[in-house]
Amino acid sequence: MKTLIIAEAGVNHNGSLEMARQLVASAAAAGADVVKFQSFVTSKIISREAPKAEYQKGTTGDDESQYEMVRKLELSRSDHEALIEECQRHGIGFLSTAFDTDSFDMLVELGIDQVKIPSGELTNLPLLRYVTRLGKPVILSTGMAGLGEIEAAMEIIERAGTPRSRIVILHCTTEYPTPMQDVNLRAMLSLKHAFGVDVGYSDHTPGIEVSIAAVALGATVIEKHFTLDRSLPGPDHQASLEPHELKAMVDAIRNIERALGDGIKRPSPSEQKNKPIARKSLVASRFIQAGELFSADNLATKRPGTGISPMRWDEIIGRPASRNFAADELIDI
Repeated sequence: MKTLIIAEAGVNHNGSLEMARQLVASAAAAGADVVKFQSFVTSKIISREAPKAEYQKGTTGDDESQYEMVRKLELSRSDHEALIEECQRHGIGFLSTAFDTDSFDMLVELGIDQVKIPSGELTNLPLLRYVTRLGKPVILSTGMAGLGEIEAAMEIIERAGTPRSRIVILHCTTEYPTPMQDVNLRAMLSLKHAFGVDVGYSDHTPGIEVSIAAVALGATVIEKHFTLDRSLPGPDHQASLEPHELKAMVDAIRNIERALGDGIKRPSPSEQKNKPIARKSLVASRFIQAGELFSADNLATKRPGTGISPMRWDEIIGRPASRNFAADELIDI
């Protein structure tokens, strides 16, 4: 099964349409399936009194409010239209997270075919109900949540009109970057067991190894922040991959998909030719005269594996030699 790889551009365009276009091109060049942005009207989602997160203070300073910081990162409807066209030009899917109902309506009008619910909105009942009422496939991030909160969100989503079969739950830790000791990747498997749905991982760790491990554990969706340059100003750049790292992650995930195979244990086509080289046969350990009984004293197991298999040792022991055998000669009967 192919993993859906979402390159999370988020707000790493810094409010610049040109930079957003470059992010689209970069995600496509890296081989991602989808590039995702964020759609919001700041005045509808953040109060003017809301403080910044600690990581945001660390990346953007503390001389402006969260409202002021985020306001500069809005994308207009025309920006969205331009980015959808850019995605079509580069052959990559477009996705955006709606943080308010007006933004969701805009995305629906623009033809979006999937809903991404971010971790921060998992407890926003009115928004959950609104964005899932159309029954479009849902990707639900679960950062900061316990099983009870996720169960409540799932109930709202299903009652709104989206069946469980159309929901993918992403394990996530909402810290930028996420310390390795806080990843708890096995929780992704707990989500799959608890809710009986496909699962994935929204990765905020440094590097690419946790996303690769998630795929090996069965993730069907990987979401990872990326940027054109980690040194750019803005809240999320420092916790994002640069383009060459994103490509390395995509390539590694595709290799893991190939390596996982179908689960049937059998000799692979590439190793068949090595059977006669690596395996052993029954050979004479010394000169054996015709009629002499085969025994542990005159038999050995040595390469190549083109003769009688050592698995027939008990069958051969005690039988008379049909002819003379020189030392190291393959035994035949």
